[in-house]
This record gives sequence, structure tokens and C-alpha cells, in this order.
Amino acid sequence: MIMEQRLTDEERLTLKTGAFGAVLLVSNADPGMVGVFRESFAASGALADASGVVKEALTTGPLPRLPRDSELEIESVVLPALTGAVRILREKAPTDVETYRSVVLTAADRAARAHNGVAPAEAAVMDRIRGALAESA
Repeated sequence: MIMEQRLTDEERLTLKTGAFGAVLLVSNADPGMVGVFRESFAASGALADASGVVKEALTTGPLPRLPRDSELEIESVVLPALTGAVRILREKAPTDVETYRSVVLTAADRAARAHNGVAPAEAAVMDRIRGALAESA
């Protein structure tokens, strides 16, 4: 029997950084004020649909502080957080690993599709997000 362990505040923040950061990466890939608003709104539904440990992590505690200066800077924080989040869940709540991956990819995909479809830059970011989520597999 697999026992789920409670996540620490730091671990919950890692999950949040990855999930919210993935949406930010997609939004920044094809910028525009109206687009960013639509993308954020579309993604929020997917994040709210999470369950179990993932829902608790994404809906409690402070929001992550994400860099905003450059895409490379954001990626340098977000992609390792995604990989770390999967590692944390694999150790503490293995039944929620796929939930986290699915929630993050759904949120990022909804963000990408929310404004004029998926731009090539958004598709490239989605590939990097998928890679980070699969890296610790």
C-alpha cells in the first residue's frame, strides 16, 4: 500500500511555481495584453480542476514569485520546478503524478489556444514543458 505524505510549504511552492509558471511561459511566448488576459482566464479553470494533493498544493499558501524579465529567466525557474514537482509527487504522492502532469499540460494548452490558436512559439514552449514534466520519469 502506498502512503501519501503531506507536502511541506516549500514543496507546495515548487508545484505552484511549475504550474503557474508553465502558463506564464505560454502567455509570454505570444504576447499581447488581451491575449494574456484570455490565456490566464482559460488556464485558471484547468488549475482549479485539480484534485488530491495537487489541488491542495495549487490552492493553498502564497503565489509563487516568478521572474518577468526574460523568457530565459522564467524558463530557468519554471522548467526545473516542473521536474522537481514530479520528483516530489513521485516520492510523496505517487498516485498524483499523472494528475499534476495533466493539470499543467491542460492549463498550458488552454492558455495557448485562448487567443488566436496555438502560435509556433507557444507550441515550442509546450514541448519544453512536456519535456520538463517527463524528465524525471
